Amino acid sequence: MKKFFLFISVIFSLSASAQVSGVSLTASGLTCSMCSNSINKALKTLPFIDKVEADIKNSSFEISFKHDNPVDFDKMKMKVEKAGFSVYEFVAIIQFNNVPVKRGQPVRIGDKVFLFKNITDPVLNGEKRIKVLNRGFVSPKEYKSNALVQTSAGIYHVSI
Repeated sequence: MKKFFLFISVIFSLSASAQVSGVSLTASGLTCSMCSNSINKALKTLPFIDKVEADIKNSSFEISFKHDNPVDFDKMKMKVEKAGFSVYEFVAIIQFNNVPVKRGQPVRIGDKVFLFKNITDPVLNGEKRIKVLNRGFVSPKEYKSNALVQTSAGIYHVSI
């Protein structure tokens, strides 16, 4: 029980200033413009999404968000799955403001907790593209190749 409280206190002590400005999402299983349209419509039903731009040729979607609305990665993934497809790649575009990071140490950014797999800078500044490596956010092959250790729900394993 002490370890659990220590883990939670570490997460909250590492709360940092950053904002998710967009997501680049690639879906698998798309074969036509109707497939792309079904994902597009499903994503637009989420209240925090401002705009979705589909690239049918690459099966990708560029998503921007409404200001001052919490962004829910899991809900976006679920919408894609409910439309009958799966997420092949999920890259969040995040604006960082002096966020200290260490490999293997969770960092709270807004309402999310990130665990960086590869990190080169001890402090993140500016816009960064953060790839989510959790199951369901990458292809099964990539998930397996990353050999991620399962952690508590709500922690996103990411790479820059």
